[in-house]
Formats: sequence, structure tokens, C-alpha cells
Amino acid sequence: MSGQDWLDKDFYAVLGVSKDASAQEIKKAYRTKARKFHPDRHPDDPAAEEKFKEIGEAYSVLNDAEQREQYDAIRAMGSGGARFSAGQGGPGGAGFEDIFSSMFGGQGGPRTAPGGAPGGAGNPDIEDLLKMFGGQGGGFGGSGPAGFQGNYGGAPAKGQDTSARTRISFRDAALGTEIRLTVDGSSLTTRIPAGVHDGQKIRLRGKGRPGPGGAPAGDLLLTLDVEDHPVWSADGANLRLTVPISFDEAVLGTTLSVPLLEGGTVSVKVPPGTPSGRTLRVRGKGLTTTKKATGDLLVTVQVAVPAHVEGAAKQAVEDLREALADEDPRAGLAESAAR
Repeated sequence: MSGQDWLDKDFYAVLGVSKDASAQEIKKAYRTKARKFHPDRHPDDPAAEEKFKEIGEAYSVLNDAEQREQYDAIRAMGSGGARFSAGQGGPGGAGFEDIFSSMFGGQGGPRTAPGGAPGGAGNPDIEDLLKMFGGQGGGFGGSGPAGFQGNYGGAPAKGQDTSARTRISFRDAALGTEIRLTVDGSSLTTRIPAGVHDGQKIRLRGKGRPGPGGAPAGDLLLTLDVEDHPVWSADGANLRLTVPISFDEAVLGTTLSVPLLEGGTVSVKVPPGTPSGRTLRVRGKGLTTTKKATGDLLVTVQVAVPAHVEGAAKQAVEDLREALADEDPRAGLAESAAR
């Protein structure tokens, strides 16, 4: 943000509050608007992203009592249309002399530059003007929250946020991993926490664009594309898989040895008469999410039907069919369909 931005931008209007709003009112307005325009709610929407940045910019100034006081003072001085310009009659309307004269009763005589060289008539020394606001000079055009380079108004604003995408395996997303990225030509290594999901955005603090004048770097908003797995799938914090069982296991019951994502197995009891498609739950064996909550393992059983049955096996099935001839698995289907 340039120094002129402090004259041109109405941070109170950006947040939708009055100029005498309390700190609590400013904070409440910021949270409401930041939530409304957050990039997570408006993916691939440049207008919403720009609005979100404007809201953050306004809050960074108005939330700081010292910066807010300085902002109000500069806005008050510039309310008559004054502009910072290089000299008398320069582009942008009135120059420094207008503001300087209003502060010192119109006494805009010649001044002397820091090196002893005389300044132009009616033009105050820029360094002196900065020092009146507690700054240390260094010129204009910086990107600090006060709009000036140097230490004006405290530490300058951080650098620009940036975004990137990366693709990771299902296992890495579930268990967490360390990845290496190349963003804007620079390589960085970061840790992906356990339990992230497809499309999730994570903010990497200080991994964005470098800040001006030694200011902190911006953030990197990283979008994760999680690959599908042939066996496992995520259902919130729960972990799902389908396990085939034989016909006799479904009828008579059995105990399955089911693999775990992190390695090892767990025993799952299948009760007698379990139909195909039933889901059995194993508590606490799901995903450990970024909120430190652990889901369950959901095991769906699927009865495997033999493709070829001959000899004694075929005779056994025929005997079973005869023994169960009075049972109709489709009883009531027609009536239910006609409702």
C-alpha cells in the first residue's frame, strides 16, 4: 500500500462501521465480513479474494490503536483533497506544502534537506514530515500497514499471499507426510497433517511472497488433491473398506482378519446370517483428523458367489435350495413397489 492509499481508502467503509466505532465493533465487523468473503467459500473467485484482502488490510490498521490514530490524522489532513506530490504544482493536486502549511499556520518557507542542501521554496523536508508521525524516514511507496517504508506506524505489512496445488496419495493424506514443493521458482518442504481430505486447503504461514523492507513473508494457501485408493476410502473421520466373505461364512458366521491402514490387522466378528452389504463398525480404528479426533473403521461385507460349482459342492447347494424351498427372499417386494 502506498502512502497515497491512506488518503484514498476508507477503511471504515470497507468494514461497514462508523468512524467512532469501538474496537469490539470493528473486530465483530471484520469477523463477519472475513467469514463471508473467505477464499474457502469462494474458490477460484478473484473478486472475492480481492475483497478478502481489502478487509484484512482495513482491519490490520483499525485494530491497532496507534495505527488507527495515525490513519485518522492523515485522513483528516487530506480531507480537503491534499495529495502527496514531488513538489509545488506537481501531479496529483496540492503538494506537501498544503498539508505542512495547515499544520504550522501557513509558514511554508524554505527548508534545508538532511545533507544541508536547501530544499525548494515551500517544500518541507520529507524526512522531517515522517518524523512528526513517529517514523524514521526512508521514503514513500512501501507496503507497510501505514503505507510508508521504514518503521512508520510499527512493522510493515506482510508480503502477498500466494496459492498452489499438489497431489498426494490417499495413504499420505490419511497418515500425514512431508512433501517438497516448487512455488514461484523456489523449493520448500512442508508437513501435511494427518487426516486431510480431497480439496482441503491448508495455510502455510510465512511461505508466500517476501515482505517489503524486511517485513514478514505472506502465506501460501495450498490446495490438496487426494488420489483414490483401490481399497480404502474416507467418510469424514471414518475409514471404509469392503471385505468379501464366502456364502457359508455369511450363513454360519465367522471372524475376519481385516488389514489396518497403518499396518497390522484387527479381528472383526461376522454374526451368523449376515447379509451381503451389511457394515460392521470397529471403534477407534478410523482416521485421526487434524482436529485430533479419531473415527471408526467401517467394514462392509460382500458375499462372494462362486462362478463355477460342480460335483459335491453343486449337490450341496441343490440340497440347500430344497431345504429352504418355503423361504421367499422377495416376499412383499411387489406390494411395497406398488405403494
